[in-house]
Amino acid sequence: MQSLAGPADSHVHSEWSWDATRGSMQRSCERAVELGLPAIAFTEHFDHTVWTPIDAPPDEVLDTLIGPDGTVTPPALDVSGYLASVERCREMFPTLRIMSGLEIGEPHWHREAVTAVLAAGDFDRVLGSLHCLPFDDGYSEPQDLYRRMPPNEVVRNYLVEVAALVAQNEDFAVLAHIDYPLRDWPTSAPLLDLRSFEDEFRHALRVTADSGLALEVNTTIPLDATVLRWWREEGGQSITFGSDAHDPLKVARRFREAVPMAEAHGFRPTADPYGPWTRTG
Repeated sequence: MQSLAGPADSHVHSEWSWDATRGSMQRSCERAVELGLPAIAFTEHFDHTVWTPIDAPPDEVLDTLIGPDGTVTPPALDVSGYLASVERCREMFPTLRIMSGLEIGEPHWHREAVTAVLAAGDFDRVLGSLHCLPFDDGYSEPQDLYRRMPPNEVVRNYLVEVAALVAQNEDFAVLAHIDYPLRDWPTSAPLLDLRSFEDEFRHALRVTADSGLALEVNTTIPLDATVLRWWREEGGQSITFGSDAHDPLKVARRFREAVPMAEAHGFRPTADPYGPWTRTG
């Protein structure tokens, strides 16, 4: 297979993430070596927000986690077991830089728990992410909120909360998947027009840039090039690439398309092959 090389995959989940039923740290490393990646970061889920699926279809993971009250409590991350697995893989794959990491969900709502876990280990790549929004007396994911609210309102609420998350950040260096709600844009809704959310995107991106954070180019769905242009125009200085893979076969997915898009917007690798790309000019 032709080598991909290029940037590190800075957002990968393994069997240590509660929702990665097909995850495997060892097989993800094998895949990264096969593709010629310089590095891979296992940013396992660290979630504390209890949320309510709304009229959700059957799900092999969630169905086992829904409590009597209809809410989902994310299982705890076994930090010591996870870090031991990282060390084993480092011994097995000496030519691959294997970074430890976390994807912290809603860190601005769970400050005490986040502080405790960051003190428990040395993490190379820490992502901040938003998966849930306030709804009624609890929280729900955008894919569920689309069933109860106008789609445009869901996206706008998400971007407003992203700005709040970043403004209160003390814990992470990379903002993950700013386009998260767009993954599940309803097929019954009018065709998605990104320009409808330009003000909200620009505000969230400006706050992120002012905070000195990197923006993740998440390739679960292709990041719209317009978002990267807005990021640069709002002062964004650096980016990382993340497949958000929960399956080894999806490591570095769509990097072949994401890399030239980033280069077209003036982002280049630095002398550190494992670090973020930075803007030129």
